Amino acid sequence: MRQSNQSSHQSDQSDQLPSRSAASSWPVDALGLWIEGSTRSGKTTRLIQQFSSWAAQPQAALRSSLVFAASGSNRQVLAARLALPQENQPQLMTPISFFEAEVMANWPGLMGQLGYPSAPPLRLRPEKEQELAARLWQPEQSSGRFRQAGLSDARLVDRTLSLLQLAAASGLPHEQIPQILQQGLPDSEDSEGMADWDCAGMLLERWWRWCLERGLLTYSIITELYWRYLLPQSAYQAQLAERFGAVWADDVDEYPGVMRSLLELFLDQNIPVACTFNPIGAVRLGLRADPTHLAKLAERCQVEQLAEPTHPLGGWQQPILAAIHQPLQLLQLPDSIRLIQTVSKAQLLRQVADLISAAVESGRVSPSEIAIIAPGLDAITRYTLQRILSSRQMPLVSLNSQQPLIDSSLVRALLSLMALVYPGQGHRLNRESVAEMLVVLAGAEGLDPVRAGLLADHCFAPDPTQPQLLAMTEFPRWDRLGYQATAAYESLLVWLANAKEQLSQPEIWLKQAIQRFFADCLPDQAASLQQLIETAEHYWAVEARLPHSGSTRSASTQAALTQQVSQFIQLLRSGTITANLAADSEQLIEDSSLQTEAQPEAAITLATVYQYRSAKCSHRWQFWLDAGSSFWLTGGVMLFGAPLFWQERPQRIWTAADSLAAAEANLDREVSDLLNRATERIYLCHCELGINGEEQAGALMPLVNAALPIDAPALA
Repeated sequence: MRQSNQSSHQSDQSDQLPSRSAASSWPVDALGLWIEGSTRSGKTTRLIQQFSSWAAQPQAALRSSLVFAASGSNRQVLAARLALPQENQPQLMTPISFFEAEVMANWPGLMGQLGYPSAPPLRLRPEKEQELAARLWQPEQSSGRFRQAGLSDARLVDRTLSLLQLAAASGLPHEQIPQILQQGLPDSEDSEGMADWDCAGMLLERWWRWCLERGLLTYSIITELYWRYLLPQSAYQAQLAERFGAVWADDVDEYPGVMRSLLELFLDQNIPVACTFNPIGAVRLGLRADPTHLAKLAERCQVEQLAEPTHPLGGWQQPILAAIHQPLQLLQLPDSIRLIQTVSKAQLLRQVADLISAAVESGRVSPSEIAIIAPGLDAITRYTLQRILSSRQMPLVSLNSQQPLIDSSLVRALLSLMALVYPGQGHRLNRESVAEMLVVLAGAEGLDPVRAGLLADHCFAPDPTQPQLLAMTEFPRWDRLGYQATAAYESLLVWLANAKEQLSQPEIWLKQAIQRFFADCLPDQAASLQQLIETAEHYWAVEARLPHSGSTRSASTQAALTQQVSQFIQLLRSGTITANLAADSEQLIEDSSLQTEAQPEAAITLATVYQYRSAKCSHRWQFWLDAGSSFWLTGGVMLFGAPLFWQERPQRIWTAADSLAAAEANLDREVSDLLNRATERIYLCHCELGINGEEQAGALMPLVNAALPIDAPALA
């Protein structure tokens, strides 16, 4: 079943390029360089040193260098550290951004090869991808064939699409997905997935064809087009060798498996390749990364094993891991690892905030040197810490919090306004949403919540097709509203009337509405509005390519527009679109941007373990929140069926014992990684009772029991 994709980049010897002088100037003995070391051992610094040596060679100016980073945020940091003159700048890419650029550049040829029309390619955002797939698969969901007990339809669609991502990233044809699932999952696990794997495969094949017929691209389709159809072409391989003089790949333990084929191709073409690898990294394992498969590249490289970092806490890795796996083993932790223990979560958060406040006020540590890390973060925890610390003038930044766009009152007001302007949206309005809209749009002009509520009660005429805001005189006591509120409301009515008469495309209308009502908004509000505009532009660009049936045959008809506006409002209200959605899409983890560059320099960092490790942060002080939670072991981020697509995994059924072993290995990497990212002190923050009222007894309890508690009154 499993096909190795290593042969995909092989070409005839006659197609191989001759040995180049560029390779002879490579600053190491072998064509490949493999720099291996644990967290903060200096791997990236060593890679940059090698890059600088290469860039100083005369031959380096003849062809560009290609530099890979694991994610968008890592790419930004790496670009800043390279700091080369503009004329010598390398091409700095993430794996998926490189695949996308190459597929786009070779689009007409690929479509001709596959027999699809060469419509201009348009990449789908993840939320639009899920919506369109749900529409396409609706007949099977309605019939019950594509349904699973315990899973919502939306979750089932998302899970199915993730299988396409896993197959593409591992270099396996999407046609093999049903066979892989049938062989890898026991029947007892069908209740957690999809019992009809053949149906899932059929739907994915339909989705693949449907997208390519319309020039619509997802990350999954881009990746498979690249390794399956573009990379094997000898002409393309020769072109790569002509374009690039050397390749640098940082953190390959976080790359998709197909990157091995590309890097081996460069070595085959006599192009020098340097890689860094962290054996306790693998942050994206289970999210399309395949570090074990990538590690085989070391066999073709000169290996440099870096010494372990000398951070005091990093030296405690082995005894701490031993204690986690053998709870009865006695462990005495150093004074630099202390315990904060309370009965309830509320008490714990308060005591953590008190300790941080006291330490910062005394000058022992600055806010930027503190990180609060948890295996998972709920909205209440984020809000509580934000409220307590901000009341003490200590900014707290949530790393990549990804708040839904609909949480913005400005966005909600614009959607309510849209429902008033475009016909057929009356069912999406009620008295409360209209009152909020009035306050947001005209609050600065004197329309306060009380007056807005009175107007919503007396001047809002609900109707499924044509809801309206009536004249102020419909309110018997309108004279008591005051001049400012009256003028603001009448100005809004005039604008609404003009907007209905000159009905434009929704994305254009949104820009006009934002310019009218929010021209002077705050920076964080402007970011949400910009994301709203970009979402609308993408939404209607995709809709313009789709056929419509029945009364919506033409996208220009009123019925089609009504349907599209309704779906757009529903998409926003579902909460799947976030206010700080990265340009490279956070939902595709390989290319996520954690946007750390926008954080205040003096802020405390709040992050999940995954976010913290992905962003490669380090701090003097770390607070491990919910240290007694079972989520440290069970909360690892892994897509459904991910282990079945690892190239080096034995071809056998994935069992519950395998899942437990994988979770334990992931916990070991997380603990080791976090220890190396704390330079002075770690606080284990434990509350005896979880939010469900039950006693917590997670995998880190041996550490909780071994750590010395702080002196609470003195907040030591």
